[in-house]
Amino acid sequence: MALGKEKIETYRKTLTLRRNALAEDLRQATVQLINDESYYTDAVDQAAADTDKNFTLQMKNRDRDVLWQIDEAIKRLDDGSFGECDRCGDLISEGRIEAFPFTTLCIDCKAELESEEHRFPGRH
Repeated sequence: MALGKEKIETYRKTLTLRRNALAEDLRQATVQLINDESYYTDAVDQAAADTDKNFTLQMKNRDRDVLWQIDEAIKRLDDGSFGECDRCGDLISEGRIEAFPFTTLCIDCKAELESEEHRFPGRH
């Protein structure tokens, strides 16, 4: 059963709101990181500050990946392929979409992919 217009618009609204909030958070974090000129005379304090900054950058990179995934989901809404599994072509359950609205895989394919990654680390 394909998703109805009402469901599609609900997902579009959810994704757009999440995208806008995430994009704004990334803009603010980028400005903050650029303007952060914390330098410490103590090497341990400087190392801790650098570690914190590195961790923040890693988290923001993950957020950028999520932002890209949301943009791709919105494109799928536009082209009519939203809710279809990229791997097997079956419909993704609404429960999975509700939990993870920018998913591209049904639960079975996701589990299979994770199993493959576990058996063959580094291969995708």
